[in-house]
Amino acid sequence: MQKKLIIFIPSIEGGGVEKNLFIISKYLKDKIKNISVITLSNRYKNRFVGINFISPKANFWSKIGRRKKFFVGLFLLFLEILKDRNILVFSFQGNVYCTLLCKLLGIKIIVRSNSAPDGWSQNKLKYLVFKYVLGSADKIIVNSLDFKKKFKTKFKIHAECIYNPLNKNEIIKKSKIKNKFKFDKKKLNIINVGRYTDQKDQLTILKAVNRIKKKIKLNLLIVGRGVEKEKLTNFINENNLSRQVQLINYQKNPFNLIKSSDVFILSSLYEGLPNVLLESQVLKKFIISSDCPTGPREILLNGRAGFLFNVGDYIKLSNLILYYSKNRKSLSKKILIGYKNLNRFDQNKNLNMYYKLIIRYL
Repeated sequence: MQKKLIIFIPSIEGGGVEKNLFIISKYLKDKIKNISVITLSNRYKNRFVGINFISPKANFWSKIGRRKKFFVGLFLLFLEILKDRNILVFSFQGNVYCTLLCKLLGIKIIVRSNSAPDGWSQNKLKYLVFKYVLGSADKIIVNSLDFKKKFKTKFKIHAECIYNPLNKNEIIKKSKIKNKFKFDKKKLNIINVGRYTDQKDQLTILKAVNRIKKKIKLNLLIVGRGVEKEKLTNFINENNLSRQVQLINYQKNPFNLIKSSDVFILSSLYEGLPNVLLESQVLKKFIISSDCPTGPREILLNGRAGFLFNVGDYIKLSNLILYYSKNRKSLSKKILIGYKNLNRFDQNKNLNMYYKLIIRYL
């Protein structure tokens, strides 16, 4: 008898992880009869049509903190295991906690790890917890080859790489939907899309722009939401950057904004495989990215398809912006190289890899 598949993602926050969740779960529900999702984010229920939605009914639970959601989600998973032990868990979030619960109860689990594990390797206790708890999962999926290599070298964990499924046609279609925001075509238009968190480090972009604001005419648009918004706003105000920089709220469809820009900049401290770089390549934008673990170097083919700078190096970033502004035509070759190498992220190819892997454990 085939096992029931339970997707575990306690807190859906609208980022790249969630984009992949929606795409993967939609594909799997047409292939697997008995599939459920456990989450505390009720407002996303309509994204799981045809999937059993397990979530507390009261809206109160969707407003609690992320870590608290993990533990409430684990309790919901525990209740499901008590009802029926013939299940396979597919974890997208809170992976260490979820793996520990499943292994204690003798339940098979596949983990999709989303961000580079560098933070776990800095602390000895965290290192051991990560290595032995996460390493006990039945299968670990990562989304870049560099990520896979890090798991092996840092933690002696063998993972399987499946790239993020990329739907080029959908991105191009959505990019044609106009947005109210208008760029000034007489200036160099730069965009960053991402949560306002320490991880995304948009402050490095602001420092770079502040350094060159009198050298070239530019606009910087940062699209997102999060706890670091006040810090970013204060930097803009303190350095008189309001004419060059705008922060706007998270957009469900940022693709027209990316399409209308000249350069996409990623400044993250760490990633897994940043979707937004793939989306920018689909829309044929020039990319400047931090060389963070993991993903950007792989996507940008070691710099052949864009510029890379060391994490936090705003001086190098400012120089790269200036260089691009003076050499746009000659650098257009890098855009083409990136676009031509997108086939490795093909949606159908990678979704089929997910299905083939999961079906082995059902």
